This record gives sequence, C-alpha cells and structure tokens, in this order.
Amino acid sequence: MSAVNPSADNAPAPTLAPAPPAPAPSFSQAQPLQGAARLWGTVALSAATFMNVLDSSIANVSLPAIAGDLGVSPNQGTWVVTSFGVANAIAVPLTGWLSQRFGQVRLFTASVLLFVIASWLCGLAPNMSTLIAMRALQGFVAGPMMPLAQTLLLSSYPPAMAGLAMALWAMTTLVAPVMGPLLGGWITDNMHWGWIFYINIPVGVLAAFITWTIYKKRETTTQKLPIDTMGLTLLILSVAALQIMLDRGKELDWFHSSEIITLGLVALIGGAFFIAWELTDKHPVVDLRLLKQRNFAVGSICLAIAYSLFIGNLVLLPLWLQQFMGYTSTQAGMLLAPVGLFAILLSPIVGKNVQKTDPRMLATFAFVMFALVLLMRSHFNTQADFFTIMIPTVVQGVAVAFFFIPLSSITLGGIPPTQMASASGLSNFMRIVGGAFGTSITITLWQDRAAVHHAQLVESVNLGSQATTSALSGLDAMGLNSAQSLATLNRLVDQQAFMLAANDIFMGSAAIFLCLIPSIWFAKRVRMVPQASPAAPGGDGAH
Repeated sequence: MSAVNPSADNAPAPTLAPAPPAPAPSFSQAQPLQGAARLWGTVALSAATFMNVLDSSIANVSLPAIAGDLGVSPNQGTWVVTSFGVANAIAVPLTGWLSQRFGQVRLFTASVLLFVIASWLCGLAPNMSTLIAMRALQGFVAGPMMPLAQTLLLSSYPPAMAGLAMALWAMTTLVAPVMGPLLGGWITDNMHWGWIFYINIPVGVLAAFITWTIYKKRETTTQKLPIDTMGLTLLILSVAALQIMLDRGKELDWFHSSEIITLGLVALIGGAFFIAWELTDKHPVVDLRLLKQRNFAVGSICLAIAYSLFIGNLVLLPLWLQQFMGYTSTQAGMLLAPVGLFAILLSPIVGKNVQKTDPRMLATFAFVMFALVLLMRSHFNTQADFFTIMIPTVVQGVAVAFFFIPLSSITLGGIPPTQMASASGLSNFMRIVGGAFGTSITITLWQDRAAVHHAQLVESVNLGSQATTSALSGLDAMGLNSAQSLATLNRLVDQQAFMLAANDIFMGSAAIFLCLIPSIWFAKRVRMVPQASPAAPGGDGAH
C-alpha cells in the first residue's frame, strides 16, 4: 500500500476509506445490466480504478530515479507525490456538484480521458517543475473517478448483488498497491521512468470507450446548481500555500526566508477566512458544520493523522533503502509490495464483521499493529538483510485491513443519508490532505534528524581516534588518496546518520499511533445508517 497517492498519495487510500458518492440523481430508476454488458462494465470500471490506485503507488520507488534524471534532490522528488495528493484532495469535494452539472457518465468518462492525457504529459515532462504541474493536473482530474466508478458499478447490479459488486471493486483497490511498487521498480530499472505514466494510456482509453458505450444511455439528469466560488478559491489558496511551504521550507531555511513567511501568512489568513466562510455559506464546498458531530470529528481527525503517518513512512522507507542501503528500484518495490497481501485476505472478513464488533476495538487493534510494525523498523541497522526489512511490511498488511473499514464505520456511523455525500467528501478531503502533509513533514524531519546525528557522529571522527586512524589506514592500503578516504568516511557517516534518523521517525510515529488509541474511544459506538450505495474506497492518488 504505497503512497503515493497518498494520492496517493496519491496511496493509494488503499482499501475501503469512503469516497463521496455523487449526489446527482441516481440510477435507481434504471434496470441493472445483464450478461456481457454487466461483465464488460465491471471490467472497465475496475480497470479505471486500478489505473488510478496503481498510479498513486507506482511512483514511490521511482522517486530517486526521477529526481536524478531531472537534476533535483531525491527529497525534492517527493513533490511528485504531494502535488498529486493536494490537487486530488481539492477535487474530491467538487465531485457532487460536477456530477449534477454534467452527468455522472459524462463526468466519469471525461475524468478518465483527462487522466490519460495528464499521464502522457507527466511522462514527457522535461523538468521537475513541469512534472509537478502535470501531477497536480493528474490528481485534480482523478478526483471524481473513484466515487463515480462505485456509483456506476452499483447501478449495474441488482440490490441483492451489491455486496458482490463492491467486493469485486474493492479487490481492485487492494491488488493495485501490491502491483504498483513491483511494476514501478521493474520499469525504473529497465526502462525510462516515464513509462510508469505511459502505461495508463491504453488502459484509460479502453476503459473510457467501454464505459461510454455501455452507460451513455443511462446518463443521469443534470441541473445547474450554485457553486461556492469563494470557498473553493480560499480552499485552493490556503491548502496550496501550506503544502508549498512544507515542501520548500527545508531548502529555504524556514522562517528565515521571506518566501516561507509569505506562504505561511497566506495559509494562515486564507485558512481562517475559509473556515469562517464555509460555516456561514448556504452551499459550502466543504461542509465544516459536520465536525460538530462527535463521531465524525473523532473519526475524521484520527483517520487524517493516522493516514499521514502511514503515507509518510511509506515514502520514507524506499528513499532510505535506495539512497543509503544500495537497493535498486525493483528490490525496493519487492519490499513494499507485501503490505497488500494480508489486506487482500483480511479486508473482506473485517468488512463482513465490522457491524458485529465494536469498530473502536478494531481500530485500536489497527493502531497497535501499526505501532508494532514501526517499532520493529526503529531497530533497523545498516546490516539489516532483505527479509529482516520485509517482515514488518508483511505484518503491516494486517494493520491496513483493520484500519480503513472500522474508521469509516466510526466516521460515517449515524450520518443521515442527506448528509452522507458531504460527510464522505470532507472525510476524504482531510485524509488526502493529511497524507500529502505527512509526506512533506516526514521527509523534512528525516533530514533534520540526520543532520543532528551526523554532527554527533563526526565528533568521534578525528585523527586522535584509533578507529578513525585504522579506517584511514585501511582505505590508504586500498589505493585511495586522503581526499577519497575522507569522502568515503563521510559517506559511511551519512549512511549511519540517515539510518538513525529513519529510526527516530519510525519510533516517533509508533508513539503517535499509540497516542491515537485513547482518542478513538471518545467516539460513541453506533451502527452505519443503511445506504443505497455503500461507501466507496477512497482514492488519493498517494496514495
């Protein structure tokens, strides 16, 4: 379950986090599809979903290669993840309005085709600035894809088979994060990294063609509704400013830079005006009044914080492995892929029994498992072998399976049907933004802690140290001159410093997961309000 999506970020949110069902007139009046039409409709919608989720995880292991090819640092390469996530988060709340304005089938088909075009432009990007802009475009147009794929799929099956339809669709979102790191690693090592985006083209074109052919006669009615232009503008301004500040803060020395100060003020003032506006507008783009409901507030905040930790550490691990442990992109992908194995096996069981068990207990178990996984990683050293590093990744699949479904139940439990679309939209917005922010904060803290450890380690590297003298003598015997020997020692110190810094991040993240456990118990145990359309897996692109 790699991020990025996020999306992933663009994470994909990996499994069953809710995405906003489009509130446009539904397909309830249309008869379910039959035979080959239903089969091909399911294949097309699942393929589009697979493409979306895959793209949020496939880039994670490719970040060092992309950064090196475009002449930026690997840490700056994380902007490829965060730009997708932020743009996707902004687009998600607009899905309902867009579907009512243009129709669900037209919007979904256009979203898939625009995603294909954005993917093609990502692969052609000649520099990092262009790639970031195209990834932002890709994340924005991907916003409606996940919720509308679920809506269209549910219209294809009779109510009695809705569970089967969602199970088939959910499996797509679980398999994609397994395939993403493996496929991304292989492409990066054997082809140009642009092919991680080009592979979307045939899949997307075929999915759009089949979807339009089958569903065009089942289009929903459209109507012109007001849109909260001011709220949307303030949302884009404040979120974008805060994300850019987090991404550029380290290289500009934070608030010693006038640019960072300006971005911080824009984010603060824009955010304050956004909150005030949304609480008073009749048609808010994000209905913040939902946070007055205790379960929704507790569930959404815990989901956003936990997801930010999950995505941040998922981006950090392949960066550390490739930069300082000598792993190739393919090897890093092989280490990340197993996170989906237990999720695939256990998620259907958790989904079937979530209403029979207190979801707070299941969420608590997920947080404990996440903390255990991160605690295991916090004891890594530079001698850790492939299987030692893989074991926590496999165990993490258990945590993922018990994470999204119970938290979705807590968050949306008790929400009336009339508010479900808004609640799902706000919850997903908070989760996706949390993933993007978590990535930036994690990488920044990793660099800062590495600088601290580097300074502490070099105190012992001097000519008065027997270990230093012995190491220099050994390097000299290998034919290295003094400059080369010192550079080699510095590289070894860097390797240790960044390993210790990664351990600090893992340990700190484990502590935060444990701190979330009491928070989840502030929610009341409630049952999900029965809906015509179950909550859909959410897509961040990070996903």
